[in-house]
Amino acid sequence: MIDNLKVFLDSKVAQYNRSDFIKNDPVSIPHMFTKKQNIEIMGFWAATLAWGQRVTIINKCKELITLMDGAPYDFIINHNEPELKKLLHFKHRTFNDIDTLYFISFFRYHYSRYDSLENAFIPCGPLKGVEDALNHFRKYFFSLPDYPHRTKKHVSSPSQKSTCKRLNMFLRWMVRKDNCGVDFGIWNKIKPSELIMPCDLHVDRVARKLKLITRRQTDWQTAVELTERLREFDPLDPVKYDFALFGLGIEEKF
Repeated sequence: MIDNLKVFLDSKVAQYNRSDFIKNDPVSIPHMFTKKQNIEIMGFWAATLAWGQRVTIINKCKELITLMDGAPYDFIINHNEPELKKLLHFKHRTFNDIDTLYFISFFRYHYSRYDSLENAFIPCGPLKGVEDALNHFRKYFFSLPDYPHRTKKHVSSPSQKSTCKRLNMFLRWMVRKDNCGVDFGIWNKIKPSELIMPCDLHVDRVARKLKLITRRQTDWQTAVELTERLREFDPLDPVKYDFALFGLGIEEKF
């Protein structure tokens, strides 16, 4: 039974982990850039805004890029206060201009200290896995003294029992390495084998249908349970099955 399911899911990974998947997905946003910092910044932003219709998400991200003069990293590092005014009307669902300006403040602070956003996920001591990385990241992200409390709802962590779907998706984009052209694989401090499945409503529904999840609620432990099951199929790259479960849920209404 496990062998049959693995064969089925592997075939769906091959079907959806292809470059022609990019154009209709939020991952198309970081693919607009070649500079590492732009890929990181807009990858993070696209993942953060990834709720609702994919067309709307992509359009809102493109609007944001335009507001930053087509060069997010350069704008974040070099902007002056008057240049921020054009961002005051940016909004996507509950993400508004207050959140936008704080994201810019955080990025400017972080990139003044490091050349990659990867460092934001790495604690000072030894990294104990993705759960540790995400909990550290949220604390660090909101370590600036003027952070708006309302913005905290846009950056989740396992300590809140969240599935951390958006952050896990962002980590997949940055960390996974293959030759298929969708994920970037530009980070090295977290291994693909350590990644946790981005568990959204579609993935959750399909995984339960396939009996890959037994936990009743959907929370961080559910994402961990699903990942552990998928490690039985590929211990080095369990999160590649995100393509299969997401594709089955969205494209095939499985």
